Amino acid sequence: RGDFVLAEQGKRDIIIMYKYSEVEPMKYAYTNGVLLDGSADMQPQRGMVLRTDGEKILDIVPEGTDLTGFEIVDLKGGYLMPGLINLHVHLPASGSPKKQGNPRKLVKFMTSMELTRRIALAMCEGYAKTQLLSGVTTIRTVGGIADIDTRLRGRIAAGKCDGPRILAADMAVSVPGGHMAGSLAYEATSAAQAAEDVRKIAQGKPDLIKLMITGGVLDAKKKGEPGELKMPPEMVKVVCERAHEMGYTVAAHVESPEGVRVALENGVDSIEHGAKPDADILRLFRERGAFLCTTISPALPYALFDRSVSNASEVERYNGNVVFEGIIDCAKAALEQDIPVVLGNDVGCPWITQYDFWRELYYFHKYVGVSNAFALYTATGRSAQLAGIGQETGTLEPGKAADLIVTAADPLADLRALRHVELVMSHGQLHRAPQVKHRKNVEAELDRFL
Repeated sequence: RGDFVLAEQGKRDIIIMYKYSEVEPMKYAYTNGVLLDGSADMQPQRGMVLRTDGEKILDIVPEGTDLTGFEIVDLKGGYLMPGLINLHVHLPASGSPKKQGNPRKLVKFMTSMELTRRIALAMCEGYAKTQLLSGVTTIRTVGGIADIDTRLRGRIAAGKCDGPRILAADMAVSVPGGHMAGSLAYEATSAAQAAEDVRKIAQGKPDLIKLMITGGVLDAKKKGEPGELKMPPEMVKVVCERAHEMGYTVAAHVESPEGVRVALENGVDSIEHGAKPDADILRLFRERGAFLCTTISPALPYALFDRSVSNASEVERYNGNVVFEGIIDCAKAALEQDIPVVLGNDVGCPWITQYDFWRELYYFHKYVGVSNAFALYTATGRSAQLAGIGQETGTLEPGKAADLIVTAADPLADLRALRHVELVMSHGQLHRAPQVKHRKNVEAELDRFL
């Protein structure tokens, strides 16, 4: 907002000047809805109005409170809750089911010149906005192209583009022949080089460091080899020590019991994916105070799709099932032992799009056996706590960020309600009836397992 001022200079020249005054933040009052606050014991709250002032939740007051000065947002009986938090994301990928070309060559090309670097940034910016419009207001990236994730984090925070809050790792650290080596991860040939890679990544001021300790489903050449240990324990230890000295937590890609054990013994703070644990692994989780980021989504197509649909080889199908069952077993055992669990859907893997994080909550309920309320809590309040942003977001509380979504149906009755988001609010911006581009062929196949 501002005032226009006309100033006459001479007989013919008129200069129009704009005297700027700061724009007042928009104040909203969300009425006629049901509040789900994102806490561990959340219960539907009716008859309440949530009010926001700019980017923050101002208060939650009874209906009938004076709302003068607020723009009324009538939820028409909808369900208002914290935005979802997806803690395992790779931004530079669409989730196309088609097998891609050589990722090393593709990333090398995308970072080879200023034009392609701008294209890569714009691509990731578009995918981040898709995450937001699907109801995800915070993402944690765990392997990206160069420093694009931290650059995009800054652009969103500065209001230069729309997107979720980003906790960024930028490039990961791997080894020659390791997972994502040479594409979304540096290749360290020694512990000293791995430590140097951490220093290089830290120049972008990331929020965490990511390690690729084992292989994955598509890396394995033989049946029973998914999650083969690639990074030696001494390298894991050195990276964790260097990262911790610099104030960073360390997340690790691991898909085998051996990988989980090596990761926890040498200082990793979060296990991404997981594998069937034994008593010793569960003890290490507790002693380290580590948490598990469960990712059921990426293994499901390889484990459960017909091979004529997934285009997976016999080896990939077999190993996909090993990883699928291992991730589920790890989540079940962790919850039984009060080891904290969060959710990510490894978006960017084949069949996993940038807009369907809600499926991970549904799979968590279906395959791990948790309640709908616990799944929603895990992807909101719990994830915020474990990601270190619990004071900022994750629950509906005065003073916290107004990271909000609305669904017409009740997710506590059916998590598929999260598939259709009616409204998203983030960074003080209200997105009404958000729309994303859907991949109908992907949805048709994945919907068979709902």
